[in-house]
Amino acid sequence: MAFHEGFMPLNQSPDTVIPVPDLGRSKLRAAEFFAGIGLVRCGLEQAGIEVVWANDIEPVKKSVYAANFDDSHFLLGDIREVAGETVPTVDLATASFPCVDLSLAGNRRGLRGEQSGLFYEFARILGEMGDRSPSVVMVENVASFVSSRDGRDLRAAVRELNALGYVCDLLMLDARWFTPQSRPRLFIVGARQRYSDGAASNASLLRPDRLVRFCRSNPDLELQELPLATPRCRGSALSDAIERFAPASDFWWNGARYDGFMSSLVPLQRRRLESLRARRRFEWRTAYRRTRAGVAVWEIRGDELAGCLRTARGGSSRQAVVQAGHGRVQVRWMTPREYARLQGVPEDFDFSTVSEAQALFGFGDAVCVPVIAWLAREALTPAATGSISTGAAA
Repeated sequence: MAFHEGFMPLNQSPDTVIPVPDLGRSKLRAAEFFAGIGLVRCGLEQAGIEVVWANDIEPVKKSVYAANFDDSHFLLGDIREVAGETVPTVDLATASFPCVDLSLAGNRRGLRGEQSGLFYEFARILGEMGDRSPSVVMVENVASFVSSRDGRDLRAAVRELNALGYVCDLLMLDARWFTPQSRPRLFIVGARQRYSDGAASNASLLRPDRLVRFCRSNPDLELQELPLATPRCRGSALSDAIERFAPASDFWWNGARYDGFMSSLVPLQRRRLESLRARRRFEWRTAYRRTRAGVAVWEIRGDELAGCLRTARGGSSRQAVVQAGHGRVQVRWMTPREYARLQGVPEDFDFSTVSEAQALFGFGDAVCVPVIAWLAREALTPAATGSISTGAAA
């Protein structure tokens, strides 16, 4: 797959008002900030929510978005140049803002950082929308948002949303409940209506100890615990996401790369691999290259899950696939299609407009589609329509 060199951004200024078709009120309408390649939209649409406006600054990501959706409403440009009055009236606004400054692998500047600080631009736009601001907002980011700068960043974000009139629930959702990928993510669901007396006080699958501790440490924040049932989902098997290649395929590593992989394994990893090799069926595991005591080594996961997909810009962040059994071991890089399956997109999702590296980056920087669909059905839609049942089991 090659990136189309002739692709150019839309010839429009960021404050251009994009006409929105008359969809009637049979569906909730959403505005998608930091839209990326459109996986939030995928999940919202599966839950019956119509995305009528989207914004992102990356032309490459917009190229993938346009290959899969009607992009007439897509505003390509810097969020810092978007004015609130140019955003159409919607019921829901979503923001998967950059995680660079919040991530454990990043610089840990938190919301003071140039990238993660763009959260405040999202809040600014909501404020500029005034009485037209949506009744519900959804903010998504890495799990380490909870601990960033000892919780001060999450506190600042919730305070900002509180000031805009939103009562917030904090949730931790993991892609592994839906797909074979370990990907915990923090979600803030802000609603203009209060549905419970206060924040979560007891740890649960959706609100683990660290979230409860945060709530207890910040009693002045406007927080609530939406009455959500625990997801009853079973993620698919890793083998369902794996592309099959012939033993002689050029995708498999050989020579120095294969030897380097094998020689880097510590005894525990080598025993794990030998156990897999001895089995009478093929099994698949994923592996990351990590630096231990200054030495680059490969580590194979002990379970049948992929590690959290990352924004791959080099070998250290890209996962490998290990196929073992019948006395054989073969290793190769994970493919973009496998990334797509682990993020739960439909099989016909098109990323042919971009290069392999760009596709990997786009999927690694996105959300897991069924997680968004579940959240939209269970929390976003009921909160936006005032139909949350207080009888749901938390």
